[in-house]
Amino acid sequence: MRSITILGSTGSIGRQALELVEAYPDEFSVAALCAHKNAELLFEQVRKFRPRLAALTAGEVEIPEDVRQGCEWLFGGTALEKTAGLAPADDVLVAVSGMVGLKAVLAARKANRRVLLANKEALVAGGALVMDVCTVGGRDATLLPVDSEHSAVFQCLNAAEKNRYSKIILTASGGPFRTWSRERISDATVEEALRHPNWSMGAKITIDSASMFNKALEVIEAKWLFSAAPEQIEVLIHPQSIVHSMVEFEDHAVLAQLGLPDMKLPILYAMSWPRRLPMQTPRLDLHKVGQLTFESVDEKKFPAVGLAYDALRAGGAAACVLNAANEVAADAFIQGKIRFGDISRVVQETVQRIGSPAADSLEAVLAADESARHAAAQLIHTF
Repeated sequence: MRSITILGSTGSIGRQALELVEAYPDEFSVAALCAHKNAELLFEQVRKFRPRLAALTAGEVEIPEDVRQGCEWLFGGTALEKTAGLAPADDVLVAVSGMVGLKAVLAARKANRRVLLANKEALVAGGALVMDVCTVGGRDATLLPVDSEHSAVFQCLNAAEKNRYSKIILTASGGPFRTWSRERISDATVEEALRHPNWSMGAKITIDSASMFNKALEVIEAKWLFSAAPEQIEVLIHPQSIVHSMVEFEDHAVLAQLGLPDMKLPILYAMSWPRRLPMQTPRLDLHKVGQLTFESVDEKKFPAVGLAYDALRAGGAAACVLNAANEVAADAFIQGKIRFGDISRVVQETVQRIGSPAADSLEAVLAADESARHAAAQLIHTF
């Protein structure tokens, strides 16, 4: 049995992970749970899974007596890092969003915990720092990807028996605007951007899917996870979301990982690695799927992907700057301050303004992140 700490337990990934813990009581136990501000749901989770440690990062609240018993509580901005390192767990699932994920990963590794990573910022902003303390390949991997695309690549490489890949092919659904014109995309509303055709996700990642900034961030993550050069990473639009990603080898053979669009598969694969446990979800029926189609990315409609490659080639903290600017711009779009088409413009101009500062320490990465957010906010006021 493996014990797990779940950071972001009230979010989509965290809730699904707990459903898997409940479905496999002989395989997993919960050591600690951490949420931001959804106290009532966290109380329910503590009652059901009885962790030894629980935390709320938004600040202290009154804790009911029945969830105090046998459970230590932490509060505030440092609670996430403390939970990652203090709880007596085998694994730490980092399923929070934002730069706090980077600190949590480093804290978990410092405590010698295996990291199950469902946070993009850790690798996008601090890839060099994370990979200095983590290994991805082999049976003794200390970092396991949870995102469906990187999990798919990880699974394909595990099946390759140490044969070196020549190309990583990340698939993208194309989001709700795949067939729209560039002009129509530019004026898309928030409601339209939140209508993802295949996946049910939070608002920020759904907006990122519509702009394809999620895929831009995944290109950057793939570079760090799999030691890939930018030219070894390709993005294809695959509207059915059945092929989660592919790997091409030196002999031009291509391995693909297929499955229904269900995040429980990559979550369970990371939780149970190196084993595969039987799933209680529906099987993939290719006969019902019928067709699997692929398209190239139109970078005039979706400039985000090209910006990711530019950031990789620039090096330093350019990817951190890109990520921070995108967060600010996406939030401004949700609040009605800018048009959808302005998101990529804000990001591009912020990267041009900030450049690629050093990324050789946590302090340097956090400084680049802060500078980018400030610059992006200033730019938005000029639109």
